[in-house]
Amino acid sequence: MADSVVQLRRGPSRSTWLRVRKARPQLILSRRPRRRLWTLRWSGRRRLRRRLLQAHAAGADWLEDSGQCSRAAAPRRPKAADPEPEPGPELGPEPEPAASTKGPQNLPSWSVRQLGPGRALMLLPAEQTFTFSGICRLTCLYGQVEVFGFLISQGQPAQDIFSTYTHAYLTINAVHYSVSEKREKEMRKEARILLRSHLNLEDRCWAMKNFSPLCSIVMLERVKNSTVNFLTSYPGLSYIFTQEISTFQINAEYFALKSVGIRKEKKKKSLNLSVSALSALEELVSVSSEEADGCPIVLVCGAQDVGKSTFNRYLINQLLNSISCVDYLECDLGQTEFTPPGCISLLNITEPVLGPPFTHQRTPQKMVYYGKPSCENNYENYIEIIKYVFSSYKRECPLIINTMGWVADEGLLLLIDLIRLLSPTHVIQLSSARSKQMANLTPDYVDDMDGLYTKSKSKVRNRGYELPEFADNLEFADEDKESSVLFTGHKLICVYSEFSPRKSSRNRESHNRIFRELAVLGYLSQLLPPVPKPLSPLHGLTPYQVPFNAVALRITHADVAPTHILYAVNASWVGLCKILDDVRGYTRGPILLAQTPICDCLGFGICRGIDMEKRLYHILTPVPPEELRTVNCLLVGVVSIPQCIFKSQRGPEGTIPYVTTDYNIKLPGASGKIGAREFDETQEGKLNRRPRFYQKK
Repeated sequence: MADSVVQLRRGPSRSTWLRVRKARPQLILSRRPRRRLWTLRWSGRRRLRRRLLQAHAAGADWLEDSGQCSRAAAPRRPKAADPEPEPGPELGPEPEPAASTKGPQNLPSWSVRQLGPGRALMLLPAEQTFTFSGICRLTCLYGQVEVFGFLISQGQPAQDIFSTYTHAYLTINAVHYSVSEKREKEMRKEARILLRSHLNLEDRCWAMKNFSPLCSIVMLERVKNSTVNFLTSYPGLSYIFTQEISTFQINAEYFALKSVGIRKEKKKKSLNLSVSALSALEELVSVSSEEADGCPIVLVCGAQDVGKSTFNRYLINQLLNSISCVDYLECDLGQTEFTPPGCISLLNITEPVLGPPFTHQRTPQKMVYYGKPSCENNYENYIEIIKYVFSSYKRECPLIINTMGWVADEGLLLLIDLIRLLSPTHVIQLSSARSKQMANLTPDYVDDMDGLYTKSKSKVRNRGYELPEFADNLEFADEDKESSVLFTGHKLICVYSEFSPRKSSRNRESHNRIFRELAVLGYLSQLLPPVPKPLSPLHGLTPYQVPFNAVALRITHADVAPTHILYAVNASWVGLCKILDDVRGYTRGPILLAQTPICDCLGFGICRGIDMEKRLYHILTPVPPEELRTVNCLLVGVVSIPQCIFKSQRGPEGTIPYVTTDYNIKLPGASGKIGAREFDETQEGKLNRRPRFYQKK
């Protein structure tokens, strides 16, 4: 009895090794030399058993070396301890398995081949995906793929794709394309002809060897542009695009992807849209493609970190598949999409959005610099600026409106004011299990609720809303001025978001501050010349000289004594604006404004120095000179220059400009609120050991 117990304990280990050994030709478990099961680590044995069970679930037959009978029906081999084993049962004809009992056939996966330094060729069979991290330039040579909702077909221009760890990883999806009932031979011939201008003979032979029907062929290249080079030049920022982590999958595919600058990631880390989100996207694309319904105005709202920006990017890419352009109204001051933070802007988008905001900074049609990442304690000015920017919308293409994540208390009332003012045709309300539930913003709910500056209105005929009382100064297109303005009721679409943000309630503010700094760095990268020229430090670039009497100054977020106004302007982030008043009548400066104007902002710059003898501002900006001629106002807000610029910009003698440990915090106007220095009053005693900014003399 004791011997039988010992055999039972040793049976599973030996049985597992025999099953793995006999299933090895069918599973192709590994290219490593065969090792006995008991010499493997615990993780290795677990991995082998898992693959064994996966193949067994797929319907694989465990055949003997002869391949004539299954393992389940084969007679057991006699053990060495048993001198006379009992004979096994007689074998009969093996029945054919039913069609319903067969496991699913394994689809061919993607394959990649390195073409040279910084270039790789990838084959994606139909309905296969490839999730990655890093940055690359994608060119579709044959077939059609989808990235972040945007379709890239053969013959289209190459697209730069940014898959950063700060956001959900992007995925390249191979989609079905029209073949017009072509045979496989004809498809292979067509693909071979298209590859001749891109690949040599050896690479074409490899591609045709791995080619399958409805397969998409894409070329991946390393991206080298000023934005990537500028961001990665600062210590600690290179990890944004690709994190260097240890991996055990060192093979030819790994080196091919590494030469491009990307790495394969697990699919669970990619973007997963919920069923309600996909349904909403399909409806909005359908409505925008129909000319009879006009141009829809889509307002996207919801709490913080529910995926509003991600939904907007995906919607823009989906719309660009069927229409040529999309208008975008940015009403979120803290997490802007196409501009530095603190702006309300209107943009016309004609190219897909395939990355986070700091990778696609663009020039708006209309922009106003608010100066702060939030509108608390100044709601009226926020509403007036939105009215001013929205007046430039010409209603020639669909409009997407992005709103703030503040939807509680006054934030909800402010959102109701925006719905009445902007009159959207569709309101997309996002929610998740992590966010606090808010009331559904149906037309009846909005009509019955009072906003901060609007009162509830009774419904009129055609289910329209009367124009709010503050809309008298709102400018509309010429064809709309003659007719009476009625705001029609919107359609509410509730979307349940399954988006999993990396931010939590504890680190949300620090993450948001990092994203704002990255947006500023992305904008400043436009100062650098395009590659392949070497990267130049910012202090080595030539600034513009602006006389004191040519521009007016205004600190938007604080009251600063006139005698210390230049301390606040120097080494600060400034908005280059255009006001209607003429300031050239003054002989000396600086010229100070008593109130913050609502005016056009043409761009941003850095006041890198002030010459008191010649009475000149030294401004560093990427705005072209033809537009700088109209700039006559400089606005300074809370948005500041990232700390890494000051600490990494070494001077000619090894010093750090604008940074000192001897700083007088008692100086009027020198508190941490100027330029958002993130000053903490509880750590005032540590200021003497912390680098601070000072005026360059």
